[in-house]
Amino acid sequence: MNEHRRAVIVAARRTAVAPRGGALSHLQADELAAPVLKALVKDAAIPLDRVDHVVLGNALYGGGNPARLAALRAGLPESVPSLTLDTQCCSGLDAILTGAQLIEAGAADCVLAGGTESFSRAPIRMRRPTASGEKAVPYDRPAFAPPPFEDPDLSNAAAKLAVRYGLTRKAQTLFAQTSHAKALSAAPKLEQHFVSDNALMPGCDGFTRPLNIRTGLRAPVLAGTEEFGLSAATIACEADGAAGVLLMSDQMASALSCPGLRILGGMRRGGDPGDPALVPVAAAKALLSKLNMTVADLTAVELMEAYASQAMATQEDLSLDPARLNLLGGALARGHPIGASGAILVVQLFEVFRTQKNATEAAQSRAMALIAAAGGLSSAMVVERF
Repeated sequence: MNEHRRAVIVAARRTAVAPRGGALSHLQADELAAPVLKALVKDAAIPLDRVDHVVLGNALYGGGNPARLAALRAGLPESVPSLTLDTQCCSGLDAILTGAQLIEAGAADCVLAGGTESFSRAPIRMRRPTASGEKAVPYDRPAFAPPPFEDPDLSNAAAKLAVRYGLTRKAQTLFAQTSHAKALSAAPKLEQHFVSDNALMPGCDGFTRPLNIRTGLRAPVLAGTEEFGLSAATIACEADGAAGVLLMSDQMASALSCPGLRILGGMRRGGDPGDPALVPVAAAKALLSKLNMTVADLTAVELMEAYASQAMATQEDLSLDPARLNLLGGALARGHPIGASGAILVVQLFEVFRTQKNATEAAQSRAMALIAAAGGLSSAMVVERF
């Protein structure tokens, strides 16, 4: 990292998140992302031609570079290059880290970065036949690790994690209930960072609700045992959505008097593909050590809640203060648009800083976004007020 050049997040926006087949099911991934890109440029009050690059994460597309499609739909100049990357759940956060690295390296001054996903409009996947007379074989997901590595079903891996950590169904449901309660409480604060496009998009997350513990426990077990199993209440639902940020070099942000969040550092880490949920622990510890920080230095942590058991185990291993975790609610309360989820974490952090009432405390705050991905991957990022 160039110590004399840092990336600053000067604007952050997202669409609402809607369950698969819901309010956003009529839009494909690039159509979800385009209004986010337009809103970010408008928020920063810069001309479209000041954007040097677009980087978007996506996990379910069938090719075609959705970032390029979204950039053109957003009205960006044809000369602006666009990159789509796929690290599954980490994609949105990795796109932002990639944009920051472009700026730190001096390859760009202004980058639009984030993630987008449409479960509803994702292509149907099939493997081509290998011999004459055979039929194509449909599949739900590709391999995330080759033999001899383990490549478990992620829900089964999270269910085993629950047993290992002694996380009962009730404990997981209580965790999910807290996530929904935080999201409901934060809903009025979030209105300003939602993007709508000609009333085609809802103004609130569609899955968030008052979760009753008795109702949650009545949900059937989808993976694992009756005592420690996972249910629809403790697994983030498949969802559609997009999120992004506008990154500037600190020099450009200063010259334009754009406040925001300075990116102090990022970390991408690999681990055991057979136990992917715990890789974020190593990523977080490595990044904090690199920055000469401890968990106690973080006033807020946005941790991806793909599964309650995964988030609870990470919280335990990092000794995260529950009062500082997912302050505006987590993915259990909104859903999991895979390629966008990591970017949503960053947008949430931006909103946390924006709504802090104590200016002195806000100026001293540092926060982390943290996410795991299939195949044993994780990404982390730490930000502070700029």
